[in-house]
Amino acid sequence: MTTGLALGITLLFVEGFLLCGFLATFDYAPEANAGNTQNSFTPYLNGKLSMLPVTYMLYQDVHVMIWIGFGFLMTFLRRYGQSAVGLTFLIGAILIQVAMLCDGVLSVGKNGKAPISLQGLLSADVAVAAPLISMGAVLGKTTYMQLIIMGIIELIMYTANKYIGEHHLMAVDAGDSMYVHVFGAYFGLAVSFVFGVKDKPKEHHLEGSTYQSDIFAMIGTVFLWLFWPSFNSASLKGDDQQRAIINTLLSLTASCVIAFAVSALVSKENKFNMVHVQNSTLAGGVAIGTAAGMMCEPIGALVIGCAAGVLSVLGYKYITPLIQKKLRIHDTCGVHNLHGMPGVLAGIFGALMSGIASEDAYSYSLYEIFPARAPSEGGKLAEMRDNYNISPGLNRTAGQQAAYQLLALVISLVVAIISGLITGLIIRMSFCGTIKEDEKFDDAVHWELEEESMSEVSKHSDGMRDQMPMGHI
Repeated sequence: MTTGLALGITLLFVEGFLLCGFLATFDYAPEANAGNTQNSFTPYLNGKLSMLPVTYMLYQDVHVMIWIGFGFLMTFLRRYGQSAVGLTFLIGAILIQVAMLCDGVLSVGKNGKAPISLQGLLSADVAVAAPLISMGAVLGKTTYMQLIIMGIIELIMYTANKYIGEHHLMAVDAGDSMYVHVFGAYFGLAVSFVFGVKDKPKEHHLEGSTYQSDIFAMIGTVFLWLFWPSFNSASLKGDDQQRAIINTLLSLTASCVIAFAVSALVSKENKFNMVHVQNSTLAGGVAIGTAAGMMCEPIGALVIGCAAGVLSVLGYKYITPLIQKKLRIHDTCGVHNLHGMPGVLAGIFGALMSGIASEDAYSYSLYEIFPARAPSEGGKLAEMRDNYNISPGLNRTAGQQAAYQLLALVISLVVAIISGLITGLIIRMSFCGTIKEDEKFDDAVHWELEEESMSEVSKHSDGMRDQMPMGHI
């Protein structure tokens, strides 16, 4: 049996297990269940309720980010465009089911079933972003089965880490910069480290980009840039959601301008570098994520966006080659610079904003944004519960909340790195398949391609604008 046939059959079994999981776990949520008597009187999509809820609009925005944004952003490799878009399509479709199952296991009710709703679909989309970020670190060096197994394990660990952060530490992370971006980036880097320990990363002739592939990658950049405010605000409501949209847009604009400026300053002949433009312009969306719904003021959003743009460009220029040389971590898409370091910056900035948050600035909405800071008992709690529907909290101080924010960041880093190292060892086993050195970054491994004569390939290659591989910028 050929390797491709075995992997294809395994793919059928994976979907079969997912079918069994959904059969055992899910039922429609009350608002989507025709058996709910209330829906017979006020059908959710009839009369005054005929318009789809805001959740669906945000869900569609995030959907576009995952399948078009992430997919096309990774098409910069000259001979890996079909795999970048196609495998994102495949892996995203599998992992969104896995993410729903992971979340459903934590939501099983007394009837033994978990409710499935639009909010659940939205949460699953956000979760899938983490393994797709990790995919960027090992892009072109793995089989699709390695990516699927990596994604399944990562989503299990992601769900556990986020549950700890949200329910036990009660850390606030509106845009999931700590839970998605930091976790996904360092999980992927840990997997890449395992790959590099055995086989030292080498410069590959297919790792660069072409004029056309860079334009395709810019499609992903633009879509991500446009829809990032929806990603950061999807879990929020009311004025929190409006602040998140405003803060995210301001941070993105600042990081975009600064990324262009710093790129020109550090690049040869002081020209713009497409790698910086495709990635570092988005760093502001990551860096503002944790504090997106907080009162960081417009100037604060702009400043953090500027800092993220500088950090990301300098990361591509100096840090990526360093970690490849010293640690043997080959980061194909530079996820450390777009998601890792800006995500850590977001966690630190979120802790700072939590530490200075006060009732004077937030009024009683302080206890909605930071539920753990609400009083645990007393007359003030009774007043807020009666008038503002605020639940009892843990009576934390601002300083304590800031400390828990930092603790959530550290735990996310530790869990991501340790689980990534273990996952790297697992997917290097023979049953996942392997990619040989001469097969890396080549669509021909996974796809039927039109025949090209050697003279045509040579002619095409000679006309390329060769760009340095990501790891050697």
